Amino acid sequence: MSLPLVPVILSGGAGTRLWPVSREALPKPFMKLGDGRSLLHHTLARAQRLSADSVWIVTNRDYYFLSRDELEDCAFAKDGKVRYLLEPAARNTAPAIALATLAVAQAHGDDALLLVLPADHLIDDEAGFAACVERAKALASEEYLVTFGIAAKAPETAYGYIESGAALTYGGFAVRRFVEKPDIERAREFLAAGNYSWNSGMFCFRARDMLAALDVTAPALAGGARASWAASHEHAVGKDAIELDRDSFTALESISIDYAVFEKAKSVAVVPGDFGWSDVGAWPEIAGQFPADAQQNRAAGPALFVDSSNCFVHSDGRVVAALGLKDIVIVDTPDALLVMPKDRAQDVKKVVQAVRASGDDKHIFHRTVARPWGTYTVLQEGPQFKLKRIEVKPMRSLSLQMHHYRNEHWIVVSGTARVTADEKEFLLATNESTYIKAGVRHRLENPGSLPLVIIEVQSGQYVGEDDIVRFDDKYGRVEKSP
Repeated sequence: MSLPLVPVILSGGAGTRLWPVSREALPKPFMKLGDGRSLLHHTLARAQRLSADSVWIVTNRDYYFLSRDELEDCAFAKDGKVRYLLEPAARNTAPAIALATLAVAQAHGDDALLLVLPADHLIDDEAGFAACVERAKALASEEYLVTFGIAAKAPETAYGYIESGAALTYGGFAVRRFVEKPDIERAREFLAAGNYSWNSGMFCFRARDMLAALDVTAPALAGGARASWAASHEHAVGKDAIELDRDSFTALESISIDYAVFEKAKSVAVVPGDFGWSDVGAWPEIAGQFPADAQQNRAAGPALFVDSSNCFVHSDGRVVAALGLKDIVIVDTPDALLVMPKDRAQDVKKVVQAVRASGDDKHIFHRTVARPWGTYTVLQEGPQFKLKRIEVKPMRSLSLQMHHYRNEHWIVVSGTARVTADEKEFLLATNESTYIKAGVRHRLENPGSLPLVIIEVQSGQYVGEDDIVRFDDKYGRVEKSP
């Protein structure tokens, strides 16, 4: 009897090497590629081609509604086959996979096969990958914990490596050891040896075998994960989601599944493959998704290349002109600009660290910020004022809230707004406005079938985003009393 295959997508991580497009509030899995689809969308499409069962997505609680909106046109999402495990905080891959394994075991049985896929990978040869998955499934059915190795084509220092040992059935090999990212000399040695592959971070295993391995190699994590699962509750923010208990989950050790299990467990196998894999970890990988001109320049967005070669421009609206440049990456967003040589792509995280240290929040937010109800865009701000464009999706509403320091003036640009202000409730049509004084409990809703767009003018002693007290929220953003 064929065992059910349940893909588990790990959708998290800030993707700091892809700043300023990838930021904490809108990380790498939501980045759009040349075809207009996000990395997360690509990964779900890949998963649903491999399985007739459900797909589980492990993500941060803050990304739940963003993920649902991003995937609403996918077949599995339309059929109700996408389920979410919502993490209250990032704790690395071992806790995420441990909780996902417990969830899948409960929903599909201990013999269910899990296929773990990071949300930020691209695969060009889907048929070749599917063939590797079939080999991995066969090995996992024989109690192996299986990882996928990528055929090394160059002495790459940005990836970890897997050394293959004895040949197994189904085209797999016993894993002799895992090796951290090497320097260039060791990477050349691995390439010459012929039995090393890049560690892809994708895995396949039976639920019962992973749980048994966790009990042996990471007993504290295994016990903590079971306690967290027992304390977690369903339908906290949606019928398709399980919100993980904050206290017990954040108490788990932050450790990768490689360290916690795969480097220590017995019966670990690798299935090597060559299926056009990329982890899209830095801007040169993103550049490779776009067509090149005769001088190997590539662009996402409006760009002009004059006497330039092997450059990449990512522009969010403005025309970017590259004159007399070679091997340069330019990433232009409305509120941040990155310019660097291609060979410094791995160092973008240093820029993010510098932004964070400066006290700026541009490592977290874009000028346009996604919310469960829609988006807001900061148009201008200065001492004691801020100007926003707010768009509320049909039948969505903001929380019932109050501000201590700021007053808000709302002007309806399009659509109809329902406004609650203390004990009053009223409608505003296009070109109508209202004033919300600091200290007033208020809510903005869109009762219509078209988007609601308003201009909000904030004024007061302090207009920071943290000046908010929520009393009621449809999206579970009100802290529960202990």
